[in-house]
Amino acid sequence: MRYDITEENNQVIIKNIRDFEPKHIFECGQCFRWDSEEDGSYTGVAYGKILNVKKEGEDIIFSNTNLKDFNEIWVNYFDLETDYGVIKNELSDVPILKEAINFGHGIRILNQDEWEILISFIMSARNSIPMIKKSLNMLSERYGEYIGEYNGRKYYSFPEANVLDKLSLEEVQDCKASFRAKYIISAATIVSSGEIDIYRFKNLSTEDARKELMRFTGVGPKVSDCIMLFSMGKHDAFPIDVWVKRVMEYFYLKKDTSLKIIQEYGQDKFGRYAGYAQQYLFYYARELGIGK
Repeated sequence: MRYDITEENNQVIIKNIRDFEPKHIFECGQCFRWDSEEDGSYTGVAYGKILNVKKEGEDIIFSNTNLKDFNEIWVNYFDLETDYGVIKNELSDVPILKEAINFGHGIRILNQDEWEILISFIMSARNSIPMIKKSLNMLSERYGEYIGEYNGRKYYSFPEANVLDKLSLEEVQDCKASFRAKYIISAATIVSSGEIDIYRFKNLSTEDARKELMRFTGVGPKVSDCIMLFSMGKHDAFPIDVWVKRVMEYFYLKKDTSLKIIQEYGQDKFGRYAGYAQQYLFYYARELGIGK
C-alpha cells in the first residue's frame, strides 16, 4: 500500500493512515513486550530494535527509528502492506462481526519472531497478561542482549534458544515461569539442537504447521494457532481462549460446545480471514465482558 511518509529527527511519520490504532494493536492479546506510556504512546522492542509508537490526530509517529529500518523491519512487522479495509468489508457481512470490527477498528496483526512467540505463548498457559509480560521481561533482562536505553529505560533482546537451553530449571522458574519452565527449556533444547527448525513452518500448510508445533511440550491447539497467526502469517488460524469461546457460544453456538467444533466452525465461517475475525471478536468480548 502507498502511504504519505516523512522522516525527521529520528522519527518516521505516516500521515492520515487508516486502520491503525496503537491501543487496539498492543492490547488485543497478540504481543507482550510493548508498554503504554503516560502520553498514550507505546514503547517496545522487536527484532533487536526499540520503537515508540504514538497516534496524533490521524497520523502515526514512529520514534527512535529511521526510514531504512522502517522499510526493512516495521512495514512487515505492522503488516502495513495489507489492506485492512478489504478484510473488514468481507468480514462485515457476517452477523455480529461488524460490531466487533467497529469496536476494534484499529487492530493489525503483527508479524513477530517465531522463536519469541513460541516461548511467549508457552508462557501464556493458564497465565494473566501482566504476569506473562513480567516473565518475558525478566527472561530478556537476565539472559538477552542489551540493546540500548530509551526514555530512561533499558531494553534487551529476547534470549536465543541456545542461551535458554543452558539454564537450569530453577533459573527459568525464577523468572516467574512456574510449571512452564520445563516446557521452555525443552523447547530451547529442541530448537538449539536443530531437531526442529521453527522458521520453516511458515512454508507449510496451516494444518501441517499446527502438527509440527504441537510436537513441542506445552503447545496445544490454542497455543499453536496463536503462534501461527502472530508470527507465521497463517491468517486462517483461529485460536480459542476463554474469551473467544464465550463470544462464539454467545453469538453463534450453544453453550459448552467443544473447542474442536468451535475451531472448525470459525475456520469454515470466516475462511481465509479467520485469524482477523478472531482478533476482532477476542478484543470485543474481553473489553466488554461479553459472555462473562
